[in-house]
Amino acid sequence: MSTHRVVELHGDGISPELSKSVHTVAAALPCRVEFVSVDLSEPSRTRKGHAIYEEAAALLEEHRVGLKYPTATTAESPNAVLRDMLDYAVIHRPVATIPGIETNFKRNLDVDVVRIATGGTYEDPGRRVNRETAVSLRVIERRPSQLAARFAFRLAERRGTHVVSASKYTIQKETDGLFEEVVAEVAREFPRIPHRKELFDSLLAGIVMRPERYAVIVTPNEYGDFLSDAACGLIGSIGLGDSSNYSFDQAGNVHVAMFDPAGGTAPDIAGRDLCNPSAALLSLANLLAHVGEVDAGTRVRSAVMGAIAAGRSTADIGGKLSTTQFTAEVVRRAGFDPSRV
Repeated sequence: MSTHRVVELHGDGISPELSKSVHTVAAALPCRVEFVSVDLSEPSRTRKGHAIYEEAAALLEEHRVGLKYPTATTAESPNAVLRDMLDYAVIHRPVATIPGIETNFKRNLDVDVVRIATGGTYEDPGRRVNRETAVSLRVIERRPSQLAARFAFRLAERRGTHVVSASKYTIQKETDGLFEEVVAEVAREFPRIPHRKELFDSLLAGIVMRPERYAVIVTPNEYGDFLSDAACGLIGSIGLGDSSNYSFDQAGNVHVAMFDPAGGTAPDIAGRDLCNPSAALLSLANLLAHVGEVDAGTRVRSAVMGAIAAGRSTADIGGKLSTTQFTAEVVRRAGFDPSRV
């Protein structure tokens, strides 16, 4: 039986319940997952200061794969701190329609949003010029654009589909122009993968009107942030999204991968066995695929989707199961050995 060491970054609110769900499923897997825990909860961060981030970063550098739960943003954003320390360059958010969830959107959506994790306007908090005027600097860099583009084309290659790059290249001619220039250069490395570029506002309308025209979408930082949350809204809940964060070595290979559910800490339901662990389990599924346990990852993902489609889900998406009951349903549907739980 193969063994994988995974850095587990604990957070706030529902984090302990998400962790319990992940551990329950992991215990039943046909491989062994050893968790190396780091407490990134707000009390721990207050008590230990920056040292807790240094511990987390060192462990992620050592083991090169991590699973993070939601953390409260107080004095700082833990996600932003880790992104800077580990040089995360690419964020991947898969978003797909899940049968069994009632939504306002009646079409099928299946997209992978790949965004540059740095730059855009997010790097600069801005400054006041005077009482009436504020400015911020927008930055697009070649290397993160290349890394995001290559990640997108490799993903499309695996999926057997195409890539759409989206920005406001007709207005932001220098910044978004550079991004599209780099994507076009990378596209020439993948001559068999169709590529087209679209204006971002046009793409938003296109996703709603003709979602079948979109598969892998690569964008600058803030555009991808907006798009992935909007796409999660179309499938019924932002809490159903999972995210992957990647840093790369000089050769362009993934160096550190961190997986996390996209939802928040939900303090109002914390400790009540009510939270929906779907996104955390989908994060585990992606992690398993990343470390080479493709079949196990596929079985976890299929089990989560199958349980929801059958109405065997938590109350936030129309079901009646507790967190614990839903987790047991996923183990059963995945066909893992329940005696190991």
